[in-house]
Amino acid sequence: MAASIESLLTEISSSEDPLEGLRNLRTAVLAIPVNNLRGVGSGSRLEVIFSLLNTTDKEQIEICVEVLGRILQAQDPALLFHARKSALESGLQHPDDSVKILTLTQMARVVQNGEALTQVLACEEILKKIIQCIAAEKISVAKEAISALTKLAQCKPGLDALFRAHLKELKDVMAFSDIVRYRVYELVVDVSSVSAVSLGYCASNGFISQLLEEMTGDDILVRATAIEMVTRLAESQHGRQHLAQQGTMEHISNMVIGAESEPFSSLYLPGLVKFFGKLALLEGPQQVCECYPAFLSTVFDMLLGQDPTQTTVAMDTIGALGATVEGKQVLHKTGERFKAVWEKMSQIAKDGPTDIRVRCLDAIGLLLSLPAEEQTEDLCVLSETWFCAISSQPLETFRNISTQPFPELHCGALRVFTAIATQAWGQKMMIQTPGFLEWIVDRSSGMTKEAKDAKFELVGALASSPTTQEVLGSNNALRLRTYLREGPYYVTAVAAVSTEGAE
Repeated sequence: MAASIESLLTEISSSEDPLEGLRNLRTAVLAIPVNNLRGVGSGSRLEVIFSLLNTTDKEQIEICVEVLGRILQAQDPALLFHARKSALESGLQHPDDSVKILTLTQMARVVQNGEALTQVLACEEILKKIIQCIAAEKISVAKEAISALTKLAQCKPGLDALFRAHLKELKDVMAFSDIVRYRVYELVVDVSSVSAVSLGYCASNGFISQLLEEMTGDDILVRATAIEMVTRLAESQHGRQHLAQQGTMEHISNMVIGAESEPFSSLYLPGLVKFFGKLALLEGPQQVCECYPAFLSTVFDMLLGQDPTQTTVAMDTIGALGATVEGKQVLHKTGERFKAVWEKMSQIAKDGPTDIRVRCLDAIGLLLSLPAEEQTEDLCVLSETWFCAISSQPLETFRNISTQPFPELHCGALRVFTAIATQAWGQKMMIQTPGFLEWIVDRSSGMTKEAKDAKFELVGALASSPTTQEVLGSNNALRLRTYLREGPYYVTAVAAVSTEGAE
């Protein structure tokens, strides 16, 4: 097959109308595994495909990009750059975005190769053109440029090239527009997340401090985007340390407090809450909620308010906090405040808008979940108290939700049952509810793949619990194990009844 590709390349190079040959070439290239294309089109034979990119014919460009993308992927990065340097440089300024994306994708491979990287760093024009691609009109081109430059900055020579040798080009492109400036911030955050050293490069050139200043700008939308970027920066430990040294946590906490008097705070307040929510997951709910009390108070206010967007963000945050034992305890300590929040969540779960109900069910499931190793008596009592506060018959409430004609609600209710299925009180409630265990092992309820998977998770949680045999009895435990052994998609075979000869 490789020989036929070579002959097709030869045929295309001598054809006045290459489109038909290109179509045949694409078919041949796609029929061969990528690893078997190594060495195909070596030497000057592939030049014909590069030359055919110089056209305004969209189909011709599309086929050339598809063929080159597959063949080049099989080539050694160092050899590729050495042999195709001029073609790659031309590709970075090609008028068609698909060619730029192809070139940037290959450059991302090249800069990760030690031998090839040395060659790239010696080609200033190529690096300049990659940086300029951040300002491309099409976001997909900019994304590939950011990806390639992030990979370039994985080592010290790459960091030196980007933030020293080509610092001017980076700052010039940053001044292009607000949109492009934030693309550069995206690159800076991606690079800073790698290590403390890479963050040091970004900080020493003023990128980090400039990003932090954006959080207090007059443009509310710019402010919201900056907060999102800073939240990503906080995902690494060295990033959080740097932010702490800059007093960023206190500053964001003050922004949360001051949001009440801001007319358009609803546009950026969810971002502030997500920042502290992320921080709580990484540093511990108790420490964050104690150091920044405005955070949890604001989350409660958002959930109890009337803004649907703020309600869902608050529910997601409470669910994430309550997924941990420490978070459950923090929430419980707020007393009446959390009781009011729980009542609102219970109400939303029963009759809120469908999309918000789904998020609410997920949050409730996280709040009620307790892995076996964390099931102390106090925590089990707390979990049971929360569940029973949902309604006078909470098990039936969630079973009713699961029967509504919305697969996502069905799965959400099943996840709530899965959360209590590992706890003895939950199992007792199930066995005391007539027909409930039969409903669990009934494969006719919930016909979608997602529903079958969710039901299987529930059965698995029940079957693996150390208290199942004692609470549910040996017969029910056996039925659950049989369900597990048969798998989530098991279908009972029905024997056909012959009617031949019947009158």
